[in-house]
Amino acid sequence: MSTTATPATSDPARGWWAICLCAAWCGTCGSYRAVFDALAAAHPQVRFEWVDIEDEADLVDELDVETFPTLLLADGRTARFLGPLLPQAGALAQLLARLPRESGTDAGPEAQAVFERVRAAREG
Repeated sequence: MSTTATPATSDPARGWWAICLCAAWCGTCGSYRAVFDALAAAHPQVRFEWVDIEDEADLVDELDVETFPTLLLADGRTARFLGPLLPQAGALAQLLARLPRESGTDAGPEAQAVFERVRAAREG
């Protein structure tokens, strides 16, 4: 299990999560890991988690991850974004800046289920 965790707040339900869904065999994921870790250091208010979809298949369950990296962003309660993202720091940084200002965005029930499993695994 490979995890990068940064406590977001004393109340995890109110802090943002950035969860990268990747695979160890994926070369793009391997090179993105350093970018993801650097963003974690630059955004201490966000909890960053790295989930290998094969090593931690129980967390991903039925979700079909076709493109790497795939990012799941949640506001601590609700999954707000799920999708592939260019493996560049700027792409994730823009989402982290934009999503908190947007209300009503919801990534759907599959994304919510994955977020809840990751949160439960990482917090407990």
